[in-house]
Amino acid sequence: MANFFIDRPIFAWVLAILLCLTGTLAIFSLPVEQYPDLAPPNVRVTANYPGASAQTLENTVTQVIEQNMTGLDNLMYMSSQSSGTGQASVTLSFKAGTDPDEAVQQVQNQLQSAMRKLPQAVQNQGVTVRKTGDTNILTIAFVSTDGSMDKQDIADYVASNIRTR
Repeated sequence: MANFFIDRPIFAWVLAILLCLTGTLAIFSLPVEQYPDLAPPNVRVTANYPGASAQTLENTVTQVIEQNMTGLDNLMYMSSQSSGTGQASVTLSFKAGTDPDEAVQQVQNQLQSAMRKLPQAVQNQGVTVRKTGDTNILTIAFVSTDGSMDKQDIADYVASNIRTR
């Protein structure tokens, strides 16, 4: 087969040029997504319970919201925070490719059934549901492999030599 193209170099050139032109024309008809979904969409549920301790907030607000959020379509995981200032936050992460607006709608629907179980003060303050885009795509850890630097030395090195954007 190789001898056929070696004996006919003009035919080989014409065939190569036709293949290149066909590839060039085909590339414009390929479906290519401009910005692929790298980070999963997140939905954050925030509630305020004035005067409540972090433990009370966890038991009466955060756990109630978490229990009602199970079973959502494409839900990967959820994380929560309860602070001593009376603010609770539950962040729900969905699979990449999930429509963020649909995820917010699902969370709002599930939250409606949880609202009657929340304390009256939380219901009066209101519970907000928002799309968030603050996912960590990359996490970097700095360590001293030979033990010559302690945590403070590493923190000083990072603060003086690593630039944040």
